[in-house]
Amino acid sequence: MNESFGVRLQERIRDLGPLCVGIDPSATMIEKWGRVDSVDGLEFFSLAVLEAVLDTAAVVKPQVSYFERFGSEGYRVLERLLEDARDANVMVIADVKRGDIGSTNEGYAEAWLGDASPLRVDALTLSPFLGIESLTPFFRRAHESGRGAFVLSATSNAEGRQIQRARTADDVSVEALVLQSVAALNAQHDGLGSLGVVLGATRERPEFDLPALAGPYLVPGVGAQGANSDQVARLFDRCPLGTVLVNVGRSILERGPERSALRDAARRWRDELSAALL
Repeated sequence: MNESFGVRLQERIRDLGPLCVGIDPSATMIEKWGRVDSVDGLEFFSLAVLEAVLDTAAVVKPQVSYFERFGSEGYRVLERLLEDARDANVMVIADVKRGDIGSTNEGYAEAWLGDASPLRVDALTLSPFLGIESLTPFFRRAHESGRGAFVLSATSNAEGRQIQRARTADDVSVEALVLQSVAALNAQHDGLGSLGVVLGATRERPEFDLPALAGPYLVPGVGAQGANSDQVARLFDRCPLGTVLVNVGRSILERGPERSALRDAARRWRDELSAALL
C-alpha cells in the first residue's frame, strides 16, 4: 500500500508551509504579463509560475479550464506542466471539479488518479452535487493509489451559498452534509485521511466540528478574494497541524512575469500563512 496522500500532504505542509499556489493562466492574466493569449503564452506562463514557486509552495493547483480552452494543445501544455512538477517533487492538485454519475466517474478517476495516465496528479477537486456516493470511483481509486480528493463543501463564491446552505429533509445544511460524509469515509481508515474538503476562507464557520474531518482542507478566497491569514487561522483554529492548505492565486500571479518577483510574493504569503497556522 502506498503512503497516503493525507500523510504526505501533512508532512509537506509542516516542512514547507501551508501555501498552495494557483496556476491560473486566464486570458487576462497572460495578457497582463505582456504575452499573447495563445498556446505559447499558456506554456510560458504555466512553466514560469512552477519554476518560481517550486521551492516555496507545498502544492501547486492548475485550473484545468484555462488549459482546456485550447483543446488538445492546451492539454499538451498541462501534461508537460504535470511532468515537470513530478520531476521537481512538487505536489499537484488538479482543479477540475469533476462529478458525474458513477459509471462516468470511473473514466474521470482513471484519467486523473490512474498510475498510467499522463494527467495523473496527487489529488483533484470534486463536485458532490450528483450525490456523495456517485463519487465512490474517485474515493476507491485514491485509496488504492495513495492519492487524494477534495470535495466542494462551502466555496468562496457568493452565488454558491444558496445551494450549499440549503437544508435536507433531516434539517442538515448541504455543506455540513458534505463535511459529515467525508469525515465518515476518512474514519474507515487509520490515521489522517486522504479525502479533504474545499472550504472558503470567506465563509462562516459551518455546522460541523472542523477538526472531526480527520482529513485536509483546501482553502480558497485568500488574497484577491478578500480573506487574510488571520481569518483562516480563526476559522480552522482547532484543526490538527498541517491539515489546512491555503490557495493563493492572483495576489502572486500579478507579480509576474519576472520569476524573482513571483518568488518573493510566494515567500511572503508562505511566511504569513505559516506564522498564522503553524
